[in-house]
Amino acid sequence: MIQDIGDHAFDNGYEPCQPEATDYVLSYRRGQVLLSRGTVRHGPPTLSDWGMSSEQLLCRYLFKVDERRFFLAENETAELRAPGSFAFEPVSRLRFLEPRWLGFAAVTGYQLRNWYDANRYCGHCGAELGHVATSRELACPACGLVVYPKISPAVIVGITDGDRIVLTKYAGRASANHALVAGFCEIGERPEDTVRREVAEEVGLRVTNLRYFGSQPWSFTDTMLLGFFCDVEGPTGIHLDHSELRQGVWVSRADIPSDLSDSSSLTNLMITTFARGGEPR
Repeated sequence: MIQDIGDHAFDNGYEPCQPEATDYVLSYRRGQVLLSRGTVRHGPPTLSDWGMSSEQLLCRYLFKVDERRFFLAENETAELRAPGSFAFEPVSRLRFLEPRWLGFAAVTGYQLRNWYDANRYCGHCGAELGHVATSRELACPACGLVVYPKISPAVIVGITDGDRIVLTKYAGRASANHALVAGFCEIGERPEDTVRREVAEEVGLRVTNLRYFGSQPWSFTDTMLLGFFCDVEGPTGIHLDHSELRQGVWVSRADIPSDLSDSSSLTNLMITTFARGGEPR
């Protein structure tokens, strides 16, 4: 998955510091990320690539991978002065950026950038929020409100019936990719309750024997994904919520599509795991 970065170590501890020449300085705009257009090195720019000082870029420390530090260019005019060998590309490219640790870092930076951008002012009193000197959160100097990064829990559900699993396709999306039933946790819900509710709402089934499979931080949507397998209980007829799904069908292991090559997502890992009979029982 996108967060599986091998022997590399991701460290999200906050450090009040400024970048050095080889540190990465990330820049984003309207769902795009600044990446190199070269064939030798494809990735975000370092401070030396920018040809500008950290003060001009208004660099904000984000995190590090091993000893490579990552910063955000908070200067909103920075995109107009981007290095000539770099261009803005859709953030979806980061799902497949190699090396994987660099793609994971860049999409995690995107999540933090969106959080900073959405929290310029206090939601309680309207004053401008400020950075805390030694830690990640934002704080209001007027009323004391503290704001932490947005992380929304959600579930992905592999509904099984022996050697069959429910595969879905989302409504309103052009993508032909197969998916699983999924949804966000609501107030007062345990993830297990979310599984039962989302399954009932989206495909009209009841389930039992919930088994936790794994998790994934999905920074594209500020989400923490929790994967579960479960067994259908009672009638197996599917009744779709067409506002959410355009397709929902039972598919046997042998008939699961073999073109599930996207190794970045928890959804695809769950589907391919079921296809080879490796799901938790």
